[in-house]
Amino acid sequence: MSSQVIINAENLLQPILEEKNLELVDIEYVKEGKNWFLRIYIDKEGGIDIAECGDVSEKLSEKLDETDPITDAYFLEVSSPGVERPLKTESDFVKNVNKNVFVKLYEPIDGGKEYEGILIDFTDNIASIEYKIKTRKKVVEIPFNKIAKARIAVTL
Repeated sequence: MSSQVIINAENLLQPILEEKNLELVDIEYVKEGKNWFLRIYIDKEGGIDIAECGDVSEKLSEKLDETDPITDAYFLEVSSPGVERPLKTESDFVKNVNKNVFVKLYEPIDGGKEYEGILIDFTDNIASIEYKIKTRKKVVEIPFNKIAKARIAVTL
């Protein structure tokens, strides 16, 4: 059921985002405690502000009220993905070459299931990440289909 809610919400959302030149980063429909949440994460080059999130929320809420595709009571949240933005698509990886990333794998590569380092390349669906072990730098090549989760990693 939650996957159908996500599909329906995305279909209603895409024209709104296209009109405003915004990008859909992620959609979640999750139950937390006894409440359901439809969370929409949007962004654009240079970042997004609260007014843009509010505008998208208002327009999407109207569309959801018109079509009523969700039977449960839920809370709608529209926000920026934040500084640790998830990397979901190949194009997300291409756009974030030379940035610090954290990647979690479905199965180990070179003995590890988690890597944090600089995404130095993304070519032919292979992410090349330069990471440190003590004082040495190493590079791991990770096929896109082996990545369970990935996000920008903030370094302090």
